[in-house]
Amino acid sequence: MTKKKTYKVLDLFCGCGGISEGYALAGFDIAGGIDFNEYATITFQHNFKSAKVHNIDITTFSNEQIAEEYSDVDVIVGGPPCQGFSSANRWQKEAEDPRNKLFFEYIRFVQQIHPKIIMIENVRGLLTRDNGYAINRIQEILGAEEYNITYKILDASDYGVPQNRKRAIIVGIRKDYKDITFDFSKLTKQEKTTVEDAIGELYCFEQSADGKKIISTPADTPLRKFLRTKDNTILDQDIVYPAQKVQDRIKHVPQGGNWQDVPAELWPTNRQNRHSSAYKRLDPNTQSCTIDTGNAHSNYFHPVFHRIPTIRESARLQSFPDSFEFQGPRGSKYRQVGNAVPPLLAKAIADAIMKILKNEDN
Repeated sequence: MTKKKTYKVLDLFCGCGGISEGYALAGFDIAGGIDFNEYATITFQHNFKSAKVHNIDITTFSNEQIAEEYSDVDVIVGGPPCQGFSSANRWQKEAEDPRNKLFFEYIRFVQQIHPKIIMIENVRGLLTRDNGYAINRIQEILGAEEYNITYKILDASDYGVPQNRKRAIIVGIRKDYKDITFDFSKLTKQEKTTVEDAIGELYCFEQSADGKKIISTPADTPLRKFLRTKDNTILDQDIVYPAQKVQDRIKHVPQGGNWQDVPAELWPTNRQNRHSSAYKRLDPNTQSCTIDTGNAHSNYFHPVFHRIPTIRESARLQSFPDSFEFQGPRGSKYRQVGNAVPPLLAKAIADAIMKILKNEDN
């Protein structure tokens, strides 16, 4: 019997592992992750037990160590910062710009490993910044490494994520492996899911004799079936309410409303320039606004209760299954969730990459 071939992924600037979770769901073997954030790498290691994970300044990771630990990696993924690419920044200085340091570290790993396929995730403004200068330079640099590069802005809500979140995705296929370009039009889109679909069943839950929180109702939608653990247990569903003055304000905000629905007398100053996301109450019947990294501010609130979503509710809005366990203190968990790429978005890309790899090797 022929052993099934596995494909290995290395996740650079991995955070807690949103991209890797998506690739794992698509059948990839997560070979490793590297990030400077301690709690994020603890979470990564906890969820990808066999991966070689490093909490380290990536610039100190030697070429010899890359070859020793990751030489057989098929795909490199990651989200390196690229803020220093600008027409005002002369080419010879780009590599010296500290804002590009991590991007060129990504390139160093590519040069050492020469993977079949690479993927970069970044802010959507990367594709339009400076009349496209930044993405053109990145395309030139990666193209010089013998990769066919394509890119597109993707909205996570098109791929089953109950959240509006637009990100720039760049994919490169090594020319001597398969001289094609990645076709974003072949990504499989999913039906839109909603806030209610993601977190409605968490409004009420039971507690078992041993203190575990358990969902007792049936998983009645495809998203809920995907999110549930086998035993229906829920972690990180600890309820924390904000200060009373915040509750007094948010109780006036209807679903889908924001700070403008709060009576003027409840504000300490008469400000009319607050961002539209301030005191935003989620609408259960549509997608969430973009989940961010904070938990102390008042950028978005639960659709029913006068509080922000819990860590688990936020994770579900990002499409993390309940089996994905976050590690560290509460504030760190919120940051890990908010910084992550939604796993179902990553899975859509990973599914298409898996087809390319299988078609080549069969």
